[in-house]
Amino acid sequence: MMNGGPSGFNNAPVTRAFVIASALFTVVFGIRGRSNKLGLSYQDIFQNLQLWKLLTSLFAFSSTPELMFGLYLLYYFRVFERQIGSSKYSVFILFSVITSLLLEVAALAILKDPSVNLITSGPYGLIFSSFVQFYFDIPVSSRVRFFGFRFSDKSFIYVAGLQQLLFSSWKRSILPGVCGILAGLLYRLNIFYVRRIKYPDFVAAFFSWFSLPSSLSTSSAAATRNVLGNSPTYVGRQAERNYPAPSASVEPQEDSISTLVSMGFDRNDARQALVQAKNDVNIATNILLEAQSH
Repeated sequence: MMNGGPSGFNNAPVTRAFVIASALFTVVFGIRGRSNKLGLSYQDIFQNLQLWKLLTSLFAFSSTPELMFGLYLLYYFRVFERQIGSSKYSVFILFSVITSLLLEVAALAILKDPSVNLITSGPYGLIFSSFVQFYFDIPVSSRVRFFGFRFSDKSFIYVAGLQQLLFSSWKRSILPGVCGILAGLLYRLNIFYVRRIKYPDFVAAFFSWFSLPSSLSTSSAAATRNVLGNSPTYVGRQAERNYPAPSASVEPQEDSISTLVSMGFDRNDARQALVQAKNDVNIATNILLEAQSH
């Protein structure tokens, strides 16, 4: 199964803060016995004006299975924060949740069914907006054959997303899922040049302070550094076995190295992978992910 890079929340403080907030909201409402009252309906928003549900619907899941799969997907999608940086990822989260929420409210206003709780609670907008970026930006690193059908390692993430929809009644989860996909497509189309926007660095610093420290993941990343100087690391040996060596050494571009480092990979490992991949970031990512799976 795909792991989204190094384990833990290293270089992903915004994801860590969001996961903690989602878990806390779900636990608090579950303890108080109000989890079955979460979700959005026309009556809640337009007749009873229970606007607090707009906030809780962004974080709190309505059941334990939804929480487990939802947090797993949020945890996996931390790879995007490592790709674009915490400041831009904060913008992506804000754009996804606000856009999907506005689309959900608009759908409630159009359908006008006061007797039905149409929309389940939870960060479905962010999760399925991330699936759009996952489809376009994450390369396939391996394929397997199962009962005559070929599956890629990305298939497991898609299955987790499908299970996320089915654990909540699909009639209640399909609408926020679709709204999340639409929000992801709008972000992808760079509407209002949203992909150029980023928050000041102190925003990411706040999330780092707010969420729990990831000393374990940091020490794990440090342990992977090559302490033997110029001797090849495991990543280098794995790349030599799986990919043909280039005829002439290609010096990796600094931007490519920075991209892989921002995803949480060790700088020396990233450089070696780029040399083997002839500076192709996608192939280098595959090399690094394959090395980690062994």
